[in-house]
Amino acid sequence: MPKFLLKRWHGLHMVWTFILLLGLTIALFAYQWILGIVALLLSGVLAYYTIKAETAFRRDLNAYVGTISYRVKKAGGEVTSSIPIGIILYNEDKKVEWHNPFVAKMLGQDSVIGDSILELIPELKGKKEKDERFEVVIGKMTYMISLRQEERLMYIRDITEYANLAKRYEEEKITIGIVMMDNLDEATQGMDDQTRSIMLAKVTGEITEWAQKHQLYLRRTAADRFLIIMDQKALKELEQTRFEILDDIRDMTIENKLPMTLSVGIASGTEKLIELGQMAQMSLDMSLGRGGDQVTVKVGQRLSFYGGRTNAVEKRTRVRARVISHALRDLMRESDKVIIMGHRFPDMDSIGAAIGVLKAVQVVGKEGYIVLEGINPSIEKLMETIAMDEKLHRWFLTPEQGMQIVTPRTLAVVVDTHKASMVTEPKLLQQTHRIVIVDHHRRSEDFIQDATLVYMEPYASSTCELVTELLQYINDKLTMEVLEATVLLAGIVVDTKSFSLRTGARTFEAASFLRRNGADSTLIQQLMKEDLDSFIEKAEIIKLTEILYDHIALAVAEPGHKYPQLMIAQVADTLLNMTDIMASFVISERSDGVIGISARSLGQINVQVVMERLGGGGHLTNAATQLEGSIEEATHRLTQVLEQINQEEGLFE
Repeated sequence: MPKFLLKRWHGLHMVWTFILLLGLTIALFAYQWILGIVALLLSGVLAYYTIKAETAFRRDLNAYVGTISYRVKKAGGEVTSSIPIGIILYNEDKKVEWHNPFVAKMLGQDSVIGDSILELIPELKGKKEKDERFEVVIGKMTYMISLRQEERLMYIRDITEYANLAKRYEEEKITIGIVMMDNLDEATQGMDDQTRSIMLAKVTGEITEWAQKHQLYLRRTAADRFLIIMDQKALKELEQTRFEILDDIRDMTIENKLPMTLSVGIASGTEKLIELGQMAQMSLDMSLGRGGDQVTVKVGQRLSFYGGRTNAVEKRTRVRARVISHALRDLMRESDKVIIMGHRFPDMDSIGAAIGVLKAVQVVGKEGYIVLEGINPSIEKLMETIAMDEKLHRWFLTPEQGMQIVTPRTLAVVVDTHKASMVTEPKLLQQTHRIVIVDHHRRSEDFIQDATLVYMEPYASSTCELVTELLQYINDKLTMEVLEATVLLAGIVVDTKSFSLRTGARTFEAASFLRRNGADSTLIQQLMKEDLDSFIEKAEIIKLTEILYDHIALAVAEPGHKYPQLMIAQVADTLLNMTDIMASFVISERSDGVIGISARSLGQINVQVVMERLGGGGHLTNAATQLEGSIEEATHRLTQVLEQINQEEGLFE
């Protein structure tokens, strides 16, 4: 115990003694005044020593407090100077007024007093909220800044070790991938066993070397399939190389009649291995659904595509068409009725495919209806022709009428699209869980969920081609009306540009079947005719064309002029016929007020990838999108995307 506290205890003891003595003195005065005087003198002496003791106590207390304050101040200064936390005080002008040594060491300077904190730490610009917390990287170190703007005070903590640990955790997350030779049967058809074995050994060796180069675990699970396991760090490296294995395999087998291509599905972003495996398979399905020869990477909610520079390979076997046809027939028989829908602003392929499915429904003996939102210029002549055929026209309904008759047992067949947002009436799909998709577009992220049956073949020229094949297996003795066969053939003719693009052997087989069933080619020519005014309007747009990257034609219509989507697409087709043009893009305000972009290519440039980055989609050689805003904004966005793709892959050089 400090001495001054002992003195304090003695002083208090003397005070109580003085009080008792004073009481005794008063009592003695009452008893005998001489004794009272003696007691009073003793009380005075005691009071003197009590006051002296109190004075000494206060003097010692002040000295002790002064010593403690000095020691605390000294300890605080040492702590402020040595703690691993930076402290900065700044004024209203954001100038540093004081900082501890940690800050000087962090910034590599002796002193930054008087400097602007906005220049020292640029990340502070725009920070307005109180008690802001954010990370900054200075050199190789990472710091957490806690900003108290009201006190004009900043705390800085070194979190480099934590940041490195978090980075390592992210980089070491498990990633699963599936590699598949997507056209093995087609590429090796006609080869003898020795040639086939040599080619497979070369391809397998190239894939193995690629896996070793990037530190991937590779395991062959089937003749045409491999499992790969890696971490997030390896995945980022692969994305930076844009999966060069696709080009390597294609170039290696280019001397074959049909080059070998790969499809890859990769998944990451979850710790559950079962879920990762399912996501990887879904990614592979999406790569195959988009035509193959590409990689689909799904990391959490992010979905990325790489490759896809070649057209989908036409399947030489019709086994799948037969299986799908029989499954569709069974679904129709189990349903009370069938509702058929295409996409919004339908074209010839959408209407033709819907009429083909309607024919299948009638052959099965069920009741079927086609839901049509409205008539646009691309189908105006067709719908006028259908209106004159009462037997066919009576099965067309508006979306409102379709909503009134649909039941949970109704089968909904979606043709020429697989996007929920693109169907004629999305609400119809919510009224039934029995959904069938028939489409020839490359699969996109916005896919109708929980479909009962999906028939998507990107190699097909049109949905009408797919439906025609299905019809051949619905009933062996199928007979068609002339208008039904003609509309189906018209859909094929329009989508193939009169059999000049995306046309395979099965396309001609489907066309031959339709011709045998009475399809009228003369009627098709009449449906596709255009008037002189439309031709002149197209010429006005073509006149505004400019050439980008030496091989890309870009036509931007004048603001204020509205054109139907069909005309925009026709202009893109026309530009593609020009010398040295590999791809064409046409931007115009559509009749409905939105900005439409139509894209076409000859195959060297994947216009689907370009349109997907703008929210659209389609095929490698035929794609489109719709944008809000002005024509100038749409043009700027498109040129930005083209520049990005050129920097990433150098496609336009």
